[in-house]
Amino acid sequence: MSFSFETKQELCRVPARKLCCARAEAYGILLYCNTFQYGEVRIITENPLFAARLPRLFHRAFHLRFDALPDLRSPGKYVFRLTDPEKLGGVIAALGYDPRQTPVLHINFALLEDDCCRAAFLRGAFFAGGSVTDPRKRYHLELLTSHTQVGRELQALLRDLDCRPKTLQRNGSFITYFKQSGQIAEFLRLIGAPEAAERLLTAKDEKRLRNSVNRRLNCDTANVDKSVEASREQTEAIRKLRDNGRLELLSDKLQLTAALRLEYPELSLSELAEEFDPPVTKSCLNHRLRKLTELAGSPEIRERE
Repeated sequence: MSFSFETKQELCRVPARKLCCARAEAYGILLYCNTFQYGEVRIITENPLFAARLPRLFHRAFHLRFDALPDLRSPGKYVFRLTDPEKLGGVIAALGYDPRQTPVLHINFALLEDDCCRAAFLRGAFFAGGSVTDPRKRYHLELLTSHTQVGRELQALLRDLDCRPKTLQRNGSFITYFKQSGQIAEFLRLIGAPEAAERLLTAKDEKRLRNSVNRRLNCDTANVDKSVEASREQTEAIRKLRDNGRLELLSDKLQLTAALRLEYPELSLSELAEEFDPPVTKSCLNHRLRKLTELAGSPEIRERE
C-alpha cells in the first residue's frame, strides 16, 4: 500500500460524532470529489475503509442514503452516486447554497467556524482530492479540485490555520500543495493523522542520517585518495633520489624517513610516524617528506643534509 493510501486508512479511524463535524467532512468530500453538481454527486475511491465510511458519514450529515452503492466485498474502484433531486436539494440546502444556482462556486465559511469543523472539512477534502507522496522519496502533499474559487478559498482557510501552501492550475484543476516536510506533517496532524505525520518525520530523520553518513564516507574516501596520491608522489621522489645516488648524501633522519616510507607506502602520516623509534610527530614527518620531494625536484644536492 502507498503512503497516501495508508494515511487515508488512518483517517478513517477518526470518529465523526458531532453533526457539525460530519457535515463539514462531507462538505470537503463534495467540493473535492469527482462530481458535485446540482443534478449529480459522484464519488469514486479505491480505499475500502473510506468506501465503508462514506454511507455512514452522509447518513449522519444529511440523513440520506446514496442512490447507488458499490459492492464493498470486491476490490477495485468503488462508485457512490446521488441523482435523486430531492436528496440533492436537501444536501444543497444543508450546505447553505441557493438551489437555483451552481452549488460549488465557493466555500460556505459559516459552516466552518469551529476548529473541529475546519479540521473535518480539510480531512474530507484530503479523502476525496488529496494525495501525499512517500516521504522516503520526496515531500509532496496536494489537494485537487475542479472548482477554482474553492481552491482559492481553501488557500485562505489554510493560511488562517498558520499553514502556508502553494497553488497552481493544471488541466482545468486547482491544486493546493505543500513541499516542506514540516508543513506536511503539521497538516496531517491537523486533519487527524498523527501516525502518518510521525512516519514522515522519522523518514526525514533517516534520510538526513543517511545523507550525513554518505557525506562522511565521501569525505573519508576523498581523504584516503589524497593520502594515497601523496604517498605515491613521495615514494617516486625517494626512488628518484636513490637511483641517482643522491639519497645517501642526505642526513640520517631523511634517509630513515625515506627507508620507512618505501617500506610502508600504504600507511598514513599518523601511522607512519608511529614506526619511528622514538615516534615522531605528524608535523615533523610531513616536513621531512616534503623536503625529500623538493630535493628530488632539484637538479643537484650541494651538501649533505
